Amino acid sequence: MTESNPSVPARRLNFARILEVLRHPKLAFAEIAGETVSSWLTPMLALSISSSLVVIVGGFVKARAAAMGEIQLPPDWQYWTPDMQNNFMQAQQATQGATFVYIIPLLSALAGLWLGWLILSGLLHLGSTLLGGRGTMGSALNVVGWASLPFMLRDVLRVVFILIAGHAIVSPGLSGFAGGAIFLGKMLSRVDIFFIWNAILLVIGFGAADGLPRNKAVIGVGIILLVILLVLAGSGALVSSFSSGTAF
Repeated sequence: MTESNPSVPARRLNFARILEVLRHPKLAFAEIAGETVSSWLTPMLALSISSSLVVIVGGFVKARAAAMGEIQLPPDWQYWTPDMQNNFMQAQQATQGATFVYIIPLLSALAGLWLGWLILSGLLHLGSTLLGGRGTMGSALNVVGWASLPFMLRDVLRVVFILIAGHAIVSPGLSGFAGGAIFLGKMLSRVDIFFIWNAILLVIGFGAADGLPRNKAVIGVGIILLVILLVLAGSGALVSSFSSGTAF
């Protein structure tokens, strides 16, 4: 078990560190672990901005397509019954206002980002403590915030894709390999290179902040992320099943 770095002061806003975390994560998290001031505000603000851009650009493209009579159909559209397809088209026509296109998606994205950060931080802190970690909830908030920066890059790429393609990504992540399985599709939609990158940064971060050996950090992060994936996939599949009137 390595000795922790001496506590040093830190700036609450340090956007220059974003590149350090992405390029040299071991050095960056070792520095973060020795700071006495919470530094999670910087990555969370960056993620809030990138998430908002995805919603705004996606809403603009969606509104423009609706004005031209173009509607993006679900990937499993061909499996829907005529009644389900008709209900979907009516719902699309009823949700073309700014409230449904911009405001509600924006609030949902930001709420999901911040609540997800808090929940994930709490679960990982609990898991780390059970495995012998000596970190605090504050250090967990810092680690999870900074380790989430790969999702900022994913948001940027999504914005570029939407602007070029003129529509949102139809099958995000690995969901294209799920076929017609709703649960598997929801689960794989969250798994991509950025998710794996995030998991690696979490392992490095909790190893530095909580003094966990690499194998324990991998076990703790892996179990928590798998549980979260299963829960989110299950809830997403349940919502999809009810909205489309089909079973799992």
